[in-house]
Amino acid sequence: MTQHLLKAEIHCHLEGAAPPALAEAQARKYGVETSHILRDGAYVWSDFAEFIVCYDAVASLFRTADDYALLTKTYLTELAAANTIYSEIIASPDHGERIGLGADAYFAGISDGIHAAREKTGIEARIIITGERHFGPERVVQAAEYAAKAKNPLVTGFNMAGEERMGLVADYARAFDIARDAGFGLTIHAGEICGAFSVSDALDLIKPARIGHGVRSIEDAALVERLAELGTVLEVCPGSNIALKVFPDFDSHPLKRLKEAGVRVCLNSDDPPFFHTSLAREYEIAANEMQLSDAEINAMTRTALEAAFVDEATRAKLLARFDAQA
Repeated sequence: MTQHLLKAEIHCHLEGAAPPALAEAQARKYGVETSHILRDGAYVWSDFAEFIVCYDAVASLFRTADDYALLTKTYLTELAAANTIYSEIIASPDHGERIGLGADAYFAGISDGIHAAREKTGIEARIIITGERHFGPERVVQAAEYAAKAKNPLVTGFNMAGEERMGLVADYARAFDIARDAGFGLTIHAGEICGAFSVSDALDLIKPARIGHGVRSIEDAALVERLAELGTVLEVCPGSNIALKVFPDFDSHPLKRLKEAGVRVCLNSDDPPFFHTSLAREYEIAANEMQLSDAEINAMTRTALEAAFVDEATRAKLLARFDAQA
């Protein structure tokens, strides 16, 4: 059991973290039929296309700032109960606009949920604004511009998620320049659906501190060596990788090999209930399926805190709390 271990997470999509019980309650609130996506307390999908349909249907059940405050507080409270001291939530201004709420109200609700969870449990959290790659470069640029002008102290990072096969990294570089100039930490989804070349492109053109997933770097020994030398952190999500068939099973998952090669890695849950996982389960997978020791798992948690997009005073406080227990 890993309940006793302090935990941290720097890669989780907010709508993808909605617990099925909360989604059911939201469906009742709005009179929405959900039997096609939710059965026996679990989300239902069979391939990536169906996962996206299910994800979007669940996301559509959250419609107001109060709904987003509730979702955020619920997820962070769940994390805190698993002994988590820090979380970064990925959220998209495009989503706020698509649901008719508006980006400002959307992020205000998320921020309210973060404050409420901190007051209740002590958990610290930040927001990573993400551009959605499949909507094209201009929309990703607009997401970066929104982040730069938002002046929300809880927004500390910029990301790009979505369909990795859409366009070239170079097409989106301007968005990352805007975010970098605004002082945000940079991370980008790569090396999940696409191979090692997508990670190399990100390193060449974006120079991010972190890579979302990045696990297919294992296909290129020179890239693995480069990641180790640079100290780039891979936000690894084993349960997600198996659910989406990036790797067939945990025995073939490269987390341990990457770690042994000197790459900085940490554990994350991605879209936890959709993949029948949680951050707590990811720690159990590391311990039981990958045979990592408490000390090795603690080292990954410390990596997450070292790589967190927070001010240095907050980082020092988190690391002091972690080191005192670990």
